[in-house]
Amino acid sequence: KKKAWWSRSSHNWNQVCNSGLVAGALAIAETDPKYAQAIVSQAVKSLPRAIKTYGPDGGWSEGPGYWSYATHYTAYGLAAMDSALGTDFGLSKIEGLSEAGLFPVYTTGPTGMYVNFADSGTRAKRGAMGCMFYLARKFNRPFISNAEHDMIAKRSASPAHVIWYVPRSKQKATRDLDRLFRGSAPVALFRSGWDPNALFVGIKAGYNQVNHGHLDLGNFEMDALGVRWSRDLGSDNYNLPGYWDSRRENGRRWKYYRLNSLSHSVPLINGASQSAYGKAAILKFEASKTQPLVVIDLTSAYKKTASKATRGLKLICGRKAVLVQDEFELTDAKPSEITWAMTTDAKIDIKSKTLAELTIDGKKLTARILSPSGAEFAVESAEQKSPQKSNKGVSRLLARVKNATRSVRIAILLAPMWDGFKPPAAMQLTPLSKW
Repeated sequence: KKKAWWSRSSHNWNQVCNSGLVAGALAIAETDPKYAQAIVSQAVKSLPRAIKTYGPDGGWSEGPGYWSYATHYTAYGLAAMDSALGTDFGLSKIEGLSEAGLFPVYTTGPTGMYVNFADSGTRAKRGAMGCMFYLARKFNRPFISNAEHDMIAKRSASPAHVIWYVPRSKQKATRDLDRLFRGSAPVALFRSGWDPNALFVGIKAGYNQVNHGHLDLGNFEMDALGVRWSRDLGSDNYNLPGYWDSRRENGRRWKYYRLNSLSHSVPLINGASQSAYGKAAILKFEASKTQPLVVIDLTSAYKKTASKATRGLKLICGRKAVLVQDEFELTDAKPSEITWAMTTDAKIDIKSKTLAELTIDGKKLTARILSPSGAEFAVESAEQKSPQKSNKGVSRLLARVKNATRSVRIAILLAPMWDGFKPPAAMQLTPLSKW
């Protein structure tokens, strides 16, 4: 009679608990039908709360790591109903679930690492997932099953792969270079190709109060030349005191480095984190052959200090380089310091006030400040003391704009050093409103 909290939730605990109970109840339904009669009917009412989170096009607000956890249990529950009862009561028809198998494919960079937002693991990589075969079989999606065949050619398969096995299809599917997943935590993804050395960028919007969320609206991650240049550090220890104290602006969760804005590749105004209640909407997404782009409204995340905050990201130079452009309308009459930031494993060499060279495993990338004049690069360590994770060897490339007032535009060009490629030293910038 008393509803468990997870039955009213819209995150992974809903699928895990409901589907676990359904599978258990159906396993003993022939001898103890009362459990199935009570549990299945309640699960069918509760599960749509979480399954709707995949809408409208298969994304998942808790990040790719929890996508796997939630989707495996979704598959367990729905498959159990199908096999035992001959129906899943229409749950599989909820918008977004048929597209869910695209999410791990497109959010995986050429390095094999995910766009690592929310409480995903450190350097989390896509692995083999049996639920991909379930989704491919259920919705007749050879693109999804073929993508999973590519994974089990490199990684070990599981019993679930055998149970839901789908043969590799000879049908060739086109893989888009650019993709937008909407929902409560939209993610825009761009790449130059599907080879291991391709340029890849993922950037997120959404709501800072989503389950497992960080204060990371506008955060971007970037692969090129076979390495990850801009990275998300991932989750910290769930047992840290107050790790789940997130519903307050000054909740203890937001004191931890990996969870607040100070560790993410997002702008900082006067060194402060984004609002815990900040929201960010995609204003424009364009999949273009030459210059794909996204523009995100970050105003809600910086409402204490800015009347308007917008971030744009664009692939330029024939998809060989990335332009990150931030625009602010500051509200405080006093001068503020705005810091553009990128978290990286690279060794950073500041060549001049406006040029930095990053190196990982002998590969190089240059970062250049295009705007404003007077902005300067700096480097700080991302390392932290126990009991937080140490982030050993991780640095932050910063571009500081001191004494900023009113309208401010920060534009940074990130250019991997491809063979024979010479990035521009300057370029004409266009306001984000005209992108």
